[in-house]
Amino acid sequence: TSMSDEELPAVGVDSTAGEQVSRLARLAADCGMDGVVCSAQEAPVLREQQGEQFVLVTPGIRPAESSMDDQSRVVTPSQAMALGSHYLVIGRPITRSDDPLAALEKINMELGCQ
Repeated sequence: TSMSDEELPAVGVDSTAGEQVSRLARLAADCGMDGVVCSAQEAPVLREQQGEQFVLVTPGIRPAESSMDDQSRVVTPSQAMALGSHYLVIGRPITRSDDPLAALEKINMELGCQ
């Protein structure tokens, strides 16, 4: 989630982020892994390729009013769930908030978890 397509060539990757994520997810599944950490933007493709049981842990989750910080490919909590994420990693929007509990409660409200 912190690298864009434009940054990947600098680390030797000749494909788009989506292509690289698909390749690595296939490799993980072939090696017996239960899932991967990925951007929620790739979740629909990985759902199609790997099935519903393949676990998707998605960082780069930002409430609509949050800063992107160092993340390049972010989505909101509700978008991540709609795209097929199983687990959301939401760090700085909560930990850097003046009121972390209120920030978490707001996210829970967005997700319908009261």
